[in-house]
Amino acid sequence: MRKSIKSILGTGLAAAMALTMVACGSQGGNSGSSSTTKPAASSQAASSQAASSGNSGAEGKVLNVQVWNEEFISRVTDHYPGYTKTDATSGKIGDVDVKFTITPTKDNAYQNNLDKLLPNNAKADANDKVDIFLIEADYALKYVDADANVAMKLSDVGITKDDLSDQYKYTQDIVTDKNGDIRASSWQACSAGLIYNRAIAKAVLGSDDPAEVQKAVSDWSKYNETAAKMKAAGYLMTATANDTFRVYSNNVSAPWVKDNKVTIDANIKKWVDDSKAQVDAKQTGTGDLWGDEWKAGFKAPGTVFCYFGPAWLINFSMGNAPGSDKGDDGSVAYQGGWGFCEGPQGYYWGGTWVCAANGTDNPTLVKDVIKTMTTDKKVLKEIAMKDSDCVNSKSVLKDLAGSADGNNKVLGGQNPYATLAAGAEKVDMSNTCPYDQGCNEAFQSAMKDYFTGTAASYDAAVQAFQKAVKEKYPSLTF
Repeated sequence: MRKSIKSILGTGLAAAMALTMVACGSQGGNSGSSSTTKPAASSQAASSQAASSGNSGAEGKVLNVQVWNEEFISRVTDHYPGYTKTDATSGKIGDVDVKFTITPTKDNAYQNNLDKLLPNNAKADANDKVDIFLIEADYALKYVDADANVAMKLSDVGITKDDLSDQYKYTQDIVTDKNGDIRASSWQACSAGLIYNRAIAKAVLGSDDPAEVQKAVSDWSKYNETAAKMKAAGYLMTATANDTFRVYSNNVSAPWVKDNKVTIDANIKKWVDDSKAQVDAKQTGTGDLWGDEWKAGFKAPGTVFCYFGPAWLINFSMGNAPGSDKGDDGSVAYQGGWGFCEGPQGYYWGGTWVCAANGTDNPTLVKDVIKTMTTDKKVLKEIAMKDSDCVNSKSVLKDLAGSADGNNKVLGGQNPYATLAAGAEKVDMSNTCPYDQGCNEAFQSAMKDYFTGTAASYDAAVQAFQKAVKEKYPSLTF
C-alpha cells in the first residue's frame, strides 16, 4: 500500500512536529552552553513542501536509510522535528515508518551492500526501496558519478543551490558530478588541525596558548624541530606516523590516479621521509590509527604531545568531556587538558554526506530530511551545541566563534570555531579521485613495513604498494 504525500507530511508530520515542540526541553552540550531548545521544522508547513517539491501522488509508507554506524541515527533522533524513536534502529515520522540498516565498514561491507542494492533500487519492492544512503569522502566520487546514477541530483528532489548557499564549498565539490550537479549534502564541515596536550606544551614550550603553540608547529620544519624537543623531554610528538598522513595527502599537487596511471606525489614522499626520520629517532610510533598504541596518549597525564584531527575526534574519540554523565574516565579530555591550533598545513578528515537514492518512493520526505538536517541553521546550531560537531554552515560557525556557546570543555574552554571555519575555507578537493581510499590504505600499510624494517627499503615498500593496488584495481598502471 502507498500513502499520500498529504498523509505523510500534511497531517502526520505536522502533528508530530507540534507534539515535539511542546515536549522538548533543554539539552546540555560539550560546548559549555547551558541549554539549547529543539527548533521547529526548517519549513513553515510540511504541506507547502509537498506542493513546492515538484512531486505529486502517492509516496511509500517506509523510509529506508542505509548507514554504517549509529551517528546519523542519533542526529535524526535528537534533531529532526517530528521524529519519534521506536527502538535503536527505527522510528516514525508522522505515519511513515523509518528503518535504519547498519552495515559496518569493515572489509568494505558497507560499500558492498550499497553496490548490491542501489543499481536495482527502482525495481525493488516498495517497502524495501532504499530512500537515503550515506557516503564518506574517501569513496564519495564512486556514488555521485553521473554515469553510476545511484544518487539523485539534489535538484531533482527540490533542493536548490540557493538552499545550499551557506555551506562550505569543499563539501559540495566532493559530491558534484562531471555535469556540475550536486548529488549529496552534509551537516558537517570536517576541517581539522593539531590537538595538543596543554600540560606537555607548558612543560616543553613554556606556554599552552594556541597562538604560541602554533608558532612551534607552523610548518613542517618547525614541527620537526619541536618533535626533537619533545623527545628530549621524554615525550612522543605523535603516537604513530600514520597520525600525520592525511595532512600531507590533503595537500598533494596531483591525484593518485590520472589517465589510469598511479603516481606518488612529492608531498606523499615527504611524509615518508619525515615519518621515517621520526620513527628512527623514536619521536613517534608505528601503530595503527584506532589501535591501543595510538590511544595510549589519551590517558592522563599523557605521554603524547599531539594528535591531528577534526572536531569529531576531539569530542567522540579522545575521552569524556568534563562533567560528562559518563564520569571521569581518566582521560586528558576529562581534565579539559587539550588545546587546538591549525598546525603545519590545513586539511580535513572525514564527514558524512546524505544522498537521495535513485528509485526512492519517498522524494518529498527525503527532501525534507536532507534539507532540514544539512541546511536548517537552527538544527545545525543545535547539533553543534549538543554534539560539538563542526557544522556545515558559515553563518552558524561565525555565530559560535563569537560566542561562549562555542567554548569547548575538552579544550579547557577554548573556542575552536574560528580556526575550524578558516580551515574549511582552505580545503581544496581538486586532487581527489575515486581511488583515494584504496591507494591511501595500501600506501600506509606498505610504508609501515618500511618504517619498522620489515621491508628492506623504500623501493621494496613501493613495490608492495603497487602489488596491492594492482590486485584491487587491475586496470591501473604505474
